[in-house]
Amino acid sequence: MITASLLHSFRFRLTLWFVAILAVILAGFSLFIFLRQVQVLRTETETRLTAQATQFATILRTPIRRPPEEEHEEEFPGFTEENLFFMNEHLLFAILNPDGTVTQKSEHFPMDALPTLTAAWAKNPTRPIEYTLAEEDEPYETQRVLFLFMPIELEHDLHAQLVLGSPIDQSHQLPRLAVALVAVFGLTLVIAFGGGYWLADQAMRPVQTITRTARDLGEHDLNRRLNLHRPDELGELAATFDSMLARLQAAFARQRQFTADASHELRTPLTIIELETNRALERPRTPKEYEKTLHTIQAENEWMSRLVNELLTLARMDSGRAKLQLEHLDLSDLAVDVVERLTTLAEKHGVQLSTGALEESVVNADRDYLTHLLTNLIENGIKYATGSAPRVVVETGTDLPHAWVRVTDNGPGIPPEHLPHLFDRFYRIDESRTRDDDDAEAPSGSGLGLAIVQSIAHAFGGKVEVQSEVGKGTVFTVWFPGGQARG
Repeated sequence: MITASLLHSFRFRLTLWFVAILAVILAGFSLFIFLRQVQVLRTETETRLTAQATQFATILRTPIRRPPEEEHEEEFPGFTEENLFFMNEHLLFAILNPDGTVTQKSEHFPMDALPTLTAAWAKNPTRPIEYTLAEEDEPYETQRVLFLFMPIELEHDLHAQLVLGSPIDQSHQLPRLAVALVAVFGLTLVIAFGGGYWLADQAMRPVQTITRTARDLGEHDLNRRLNLHRPDELGELAATFDSMLARLQAAFARQRQFTADASHELRTPLTIIELETNRALERPRTPKEYEKTLHTIQAENEWMSRLVNELLTLARMDSGRAKLQLEHLDLSDLAVDVVERLTTLAEKHGVQLSTGALEESVVNADRDYLTHLLTNLIENGIKYATGSAPRVVVETGTDLPHAWVRVTDNGPGIPPEHLPHLFDRFYRIDESRTRDDDDAEAPSGSGLGLAIVQSIAHAFGGKVEVQSEVGKGTVFTVWFPGGQARG
């Protein structure tokens, strides 16, 4: 199990890739050194053969001293032990007469190779010939030997062919070099693997820290942070992980708050229903008292139904599962429809609901959700419009490439410290004012209306802006992309 885990670990594969790349580089470098040494040895051997061939030719051209009676006789020259003082033990030579007959040769000259050497020289007489001796050609078996042919003109119009050869690697440097290169290659790879694995392990330690932290995290332990503070990519990863934990912690906090608020909002009507039911069952009541109890239960049921529907709307918007039927809609027409529908509600609260400038503009949106958005904004304005002449004004317009709808009320306004939290769910500016206060004129609501407005606006690629001044009123403006005049 440990071996399998090691083989599949990122640091092992990273080290393996590093060693593989290093192996390719070392192999190429070693091959270059070896081939370069072969070339150097061949060049040295060729230079040495040329110099020795010149010495041989000089010896052969030296006149032979004979008795007077033999001076006119032609005799093919050769070498004696006295004039071969410069010849080393690795040198091979042969003297050929014009018909190819060997007149003299060294002890170990490979006679079997002579026809092949002669044919090769005939094809290219300007370059030395490289030849690998056979196993039986002692003492140079399987060695690469360089042969040089040199024609020589002698006295009495005699011609001879000097064949001179020498092993390219006389001192066996190449085998020792190959062994040394292989040893260095293997040792370097072993050291590189060990060092690379250690470096990879050190580099991956922050990742292991992140893994352990993520594994140990729980819903109630989101306040932990890595705090690595490294100036490299892993430090950036750790900072991103810490930022993600902060967002998760905030999300869980919002979720817990949302659950607590939803429970609180549902508990109030449920408590009222339970109290009214118990009161009605305590003793016989008059029909009018039963009717009052039923009206109370019906009102609380409608409240809960509305709250549940708003929660479902938010849940669908959050999950992206809201079924949006997009179509081209004129904001001015939609605003008129919503204003006409809510006029009765505004009159009931003594609020003047009217339309201002309604510039025709077209947006791509869902009619039902856009109607919901406008309804929430206007109802919010009706709740908070105050003064001797409370009013709510709805306007639409186009500021290319955007369209907008604006709802203005002359309510008490919103203090600046509340503006950043205005679209939070279940957020109320005055927590002491709830729907079950004795003051019937007090504004009431679930605290979800503006959150729904923002979610719907974001679903259509828009945004919500709010401007408010305490004592003068509030202006909500919703911007939508792609605004264009109709027609």
